[in-house]
Amino acid sequence: MPVEKKASKKQLILSLRQEKGLQRAGEQEVREIQAEIRRRLGTEKPPSLSYIARILREAGIPVDYQDRFADPPMREPYATQLHGILHFHDLASAEESLRKLDAVYRQYREAADREGTMLVRALVLKGKQRAASLGSSPRVRPEKRQEKQEIARWFRVWLETPDLFFDWLELRKQSEEFQQMFPGLPVRVESLNEADRA
Repeated sequence: MPVEKKASKKQLILSLRQEKGLQRAGEQEVREIQAEIRRRLGTEKPPSLSYIARILREAGIPVDYQDRFADPPMREPYATQLHGILHFHDLASAEESLRKLDAVYRQYREAADREGTMLVRALVLKGKQRAASLGSSPRVRPEKRQEKQEIARWFRVWLETPDLFFDWLELRKQSEEFQQMFPGLPVRVESLNEADRA
């Protein structure tokens, strides 16, 4: 069955789901869809397995597939509160993301919500892994690699010592090493604890 050039990858995934009559999908079904899309697209790059799994989930299909870069599975109210909170396009977005994640983490911790705190930690760990992966990729520009390595360090330090992280970050950004690596980056001289006391 020929596919029109204008069909998007999302449309192809949904079309294949319908053709196969999928009511649920495991890793094998996700891989089969990827292989079929690769065949139909020819030289164009097929979507990733995690993208296919996400599109199927959004279409209401239960999907039993998880990779190390995918969002940890979560139920409500966590899914809504934590959706889209993890960002690390650059140093500023990584810091803002960590501030939001830290605030939610503290709310969960104060409420003795172990599931919530574990989900926040899982998101930060995912950020660390993704940033570290980009920081070691030869396909990424050297200056971006350096930035991603720094962001991975931030995520790692937060995971090790969340209560001291923002004080550490303030000192880190004022260090000579940081200033040489990222000249001209504004230094925010306010820890989260100071903001809470104001």
